[in-house]
Amino acid sequence: MTALPLSLLLAAACTQPAERTDFDSLSIASGTTGGVYYPIAGAISQIVGSEIEGVGATAEATAASVENLRLIDAGASELAVVQGDSAYQAEHGEGEFTADPVENRALLVLYPNVYHNVSLGSIHDRLDLDCFTDVKGHRFSVGAPGSGNELTTGLVFGKLGMDFDDIAVQRYAYAETARALRENQLDAGSWVVGEGHGSLRELEATEPLHLIPLCDEEAGAVIDDHPFYTEHTIEGGTYATVPEDVRTLAVWNLLIVGPDFPEPLAYDLVKAVYENADSVNQVYAPGAEYLVPETLAKSPVPLHPGALRYADEIGVEIPMKLRG
Repeated sequence: MTALPLSLLLAAACTQPAERTDFDSLSIASGTTGGVYYPIAGAISQIVGSEIEGVGATAEATAASVENLRLIDAGASELAVVQGDSAYQAEHGEGEFTADPVENRALLVLYPNVYHNVSLGSIHDRLDLDCFTDVKGHRFSVGAPGSGNELTTGLVFGKLGMDFDDIAVQRYAYAETARALRENQLDAGSWVVGEGHGSLRELEATEPLHLIPLCDEEAGAVIDDHPFYTEHTIEGGTYATVPEDVRTLAVWNLLIVGPDFPEPLAYDLVKAVYENADSVNQVYAPGAEYLVPETLAKSPVPLHPGALRYADEIGVEIPMKLRG
């Protein structure tokens, strides 16, 4: 697994022909080395190298979803791990991708990122943060600049009749957001991550968490207009200091490719990953229940023909809207 600057990857892409014929060495764009995307991409690259004859793969450290889609579009990476909302917007030319859509197809549906609106118990006692919209007027971190976390937070805010002007906005990465909460420099922040994220467990080791729930009237406002989001419940006890169930949103993480990715290789890759899923689950155990073929039907973007062939072969029902 290696990390290459985006500029070098894009420069390399410019030297390649427009119509790719060589797919024996694959780049998997992932995320930061401290996140979940990178080790998942590493596990997939090892499966590719060991199970598909004549093909190798390398996980590349990146800034995650938005950058990864740009890398796919430029031909600098062949595969990428991305959030489903970013993939959907890229496919449909919305949001960050209004000027430059990126056609993409899903190979795998991995696990859900869960929208955590996080405060601390002591702050909640003072501010009564009982619904998502209660953060209005308060100090709030929306995630690192240009991150999928910031994109998701902006979409959620927009459908709740808010924007970043309605909060004292900060753009911190997760560790920095946790530090600012501990030091009373923030009132709340968003984490769009898998349940049990390490930075949240570290934060609750110092003070009880308060997870701000999605209230009834807020749920429909977000989900009705954004087909890539689903309602989700963070079960009580997922975090030691949060005994009650918390209603929120989730968005699926995907492994995607461009539309020109060869169908036979896509089929072989999908089949190899599902038959060796334990290798991926070893690096991210909370995703084990989701890395099964049935979740292919939950993709927010069309499936690649190779993934469709695998799903049809084993009898997984795929909606027509995902058949391209």
